[in-house]
Amino acid sequence: MRETAGSGGPLGPGAGASADGRGLLRRRRRRWLGCGAAAVGVLVLGTGVAGWVVYAKLDGNITPDDAAAAELARYAAERPTSLVKDAQNILLIGSDSRSGDGNRKYGRDSGTERSDTTILLHLAAGRRSATAVSVPRDLMVDVPGCLGPDGKRTRPVFTMFNHAFQSGGSACTIRTVEKLTGVRVDHHVVVDFSGFKDMVDAVDGVQVCLREPIDDKDAKLRLPAGKVTLDGEQALGYVRARKTLGDGSDTDRMDRQQRFLGALVNKVQSNDVLLNPVKLYPVLDAATSSLTTDPALASLRGLYELVRGLRDIPTEHVQFLTVPRESYVRDPNRDQLVEPEAEKLFERLRTDAPVVISQKIPTSPAPVESGDYGPFVTRAVGPAASAGVSPTPPAPTFRGNTAAEDGCG
Repeated sequence: MRETAGSGGPLGPGAGASADGRGLLRRRRRRWLGCGAAAVGVLVLGTGVAGWVVYAKLDGNITPDDAAAAELARYAAERPTSLVKDAQNILLIGSDSRSGDGNRKYGRDSGTERSDTTILLHLAAGRRSATAVSVPRDLMVDVPGCLGPDGKRTRPVFTMFNHAFQSGGSACTIRTVEKLTGVRVDHHVVVDFSGFKDMVDAVDGVQVCLREPIDDKDAKLRLPAGKVTLDGEQALGYVRARKTLGDGSDTDRMDRQQRFLGALVNKVQSNDVLLNPVKLYPVLDAATSSLTTDPALASLRGLYELVRGLRDIPTEHVQFLTVPRESYVRDPNRDQLVEPEAEKLFERLRTDAPVVISQKIPTSPAPVESGDYGPFVTRAVGPAASAGVSPTPPAPTFRGNTAAEDGCG
């Protein structure tokens, strides 16, 4: 058999090989490239599989509230319609259920649950702002007849607001809110005690500023004054405590809840959480595990569609307030709406008009109406009024705060 010079064997290293070994190098390079491509392929495939596993787990964490969807469909004809395209209203319900892992130590499980906290979150069209309106649990309202957990239908009743969740779950709460406000609830989210704690722990705690030290034996809460980072257990005690903090009122407790949620928004929006996969995954896992939502939101895709525009809302445009309320005339331990202030707030939510808030309602020489909620300007003042011109009435101002305020002022 013919051999070439420098081949070292029949036909050298192979057909087309050069005497100086460059063909051998080219072939080895091709083998290495092939191995590299295969390794990259395995890595990509592995990453894809891992990503799918993570997605499937998070997606499966969320519980769809199919029963509420069926009940709301039954009463579709009586529900208000949405007036502004792209604006959305989400009802956030904090359940005080004692059932489930980690919840029983907060009290005896009687087989029922009430809405410990209820917030109507309005997302403006174009996501220029987010306005969270707390509804007092002791507010006296008309609760419609609802399908109870025992399968029987209750009769309409005038009672405390949180009775709606006890008698008919999220669907009854949504119908009660819609009758009260005239605002269409597009989505709803229910979270329990354990889920709230896990969410706070997942972001490594939330910092709040306390004007005074706290020593609440019922809430097992003892904290110094000043800036304090609360873990999940402490945060739950902080937002639930009522009798020993502030003036002991539910209004003061709702103010505290709103300040805490503002601090939580700040923490989640920080780059340290959103841009760090190691920190982001436990946040997503805790958030999704604790949620029961309407079917449209009961998936990562549904939640993503909801919140993707929220990342760009400045914290000063994330607002918190409570419906204008005062003591109920027949029972000082219950609440009633202050009118016409409450209806003006609901109208602005329905029409997606800007909601103006201030920690202190500005005083004015104009005649005012007042109640426990505070003064509320009812006519315009200023140069246009002095000149005899009929100006556009100023937007009403409601007492509240934003996520940009830390409560340390």
